[in-house]
Amino acid sequence: MQLAAYYFPNYHLDCRNEKRHGANWTEWELMKCARPRFEGHRQPKLPLWGFEDEADPMVMNKKINAAADSGIDAFVFDWYWYDGPYLERALDEGFLNAPDRSRIKFALMWANHDWMDRHPINFANSFNAPLVYPWTSTSKSISFVWEYIIENYMTKPEYWYVDGKPYFSIYAVNRFIDQMGGAEKTAEVLSEFRTLAQKAGLPGIHINAVWYDNLAGQPFCVCDPERWTKELGFDSYTSYNSISTTPIWLKEDSLTVDFNQAADEYSLLAKKALDTLSAPYFPVATAGWDSSPRCVQSETYRLGPYPYLPVMEPDAKAFRRQLEKLSALLAEKRAAEQILFINAWNEWTEGSYLEPDTIQQYAYLEEIKEFTGK
Repeated sequence: MQLAAYYFPNYHLDCRNEKRHGANWTEWELMKCARPRFEGHRQPKLPLWGFEDEADPMVMNKKINAAADSGIDAFVFDWYWYDGPYLERALDEGFLNAPDRSRIKFALMWANHDWMDRHPINFANSFNAPLVYPWTSTSKSISFVWEYIIENYMTKPEYWYVDGKPYFSIYAVNRFIDQMGGAEKTAEVLSEFRTLAQKAGLPGIHINAVWYDNLAGQPFCVCDPERWTKELGFDSYTSYNSISTTPIWLKEDSLTVDFNQAADEYSLLAKKALDTLSAPYFPVATAGWDSSPRCVQSETYRLGPYPYLPVMEPDAKAFRRQLEKLSALLAEKRAAEQILFINAWNEWTEGSYLEPDTIQQYAYLEEIKEFTGK
């Protein structure tokens, strides 16, 4: 069994962020301002390690060692490209210069969505969040992106391989297909990606699709994984988290979600995916959910569009139970398919993180350590 944790890199200085939000801004500023929004709401959720700079190699080194000591095999970085890289310093300067980086692997998930300003956003504007950086890559410009990824990441010795090939995931697949100009052009650009990798001395690429694409409008769009496998050549599927995917999340009468019930509902969804998808599916264990720090704190908290969603408070014991249930679903799969994702290592402003906070401290990492036998 391999464990891979998603990593969200917006806790370091970035020139585009500073231009929009002011000097020294990172998403830590939202956590500093977070407050309880309703009775029983646990905020602020503050990092036990402090508001650290993830682009500092020694800061990243602490994260690497904590993850490796707990039995996590890889960080899968959310990777952004808006006519050039964005939020790349956590990986480029932090991870790739960390002294102990060889203790853990890394890979990329292309977060190929438009970047909207929800840092923070009020309720009225959440229905139509301001567009900051549109995702504009096309079939004509994508060759440069493929070459950039191969040269700067996939040829590194720490890059994560799945089933003998470097792993690469695409977040919004329906959006990707539309942007490339349809299924036929998408198949061509993915084939080109694999060919370029082979020319660079790599054995090809394991291309993964996030099969539950919630970016193509409401209600959530229906994906076509059978077509994705046959026509586009995806090697596997996974999910980014389990939020808003099952009935408990669709109730309109509660600001909170029960962790165990949400985990049980997602386990049924994961079993269906494992039984029916046309390629391997890697389930995801979600550590919690609280996107309220991205909301304007002076307003009454109510349900609406993201980030005004129900809160699922962290629960380390329930999370461990979730890991056990999902790993049991993979027990009969071949070794290369026994991969379990975690959302996330550090999605602080979405309340889904493994890093220690001042309330739970190391409880999550300790549960993972026991689960993995570390």
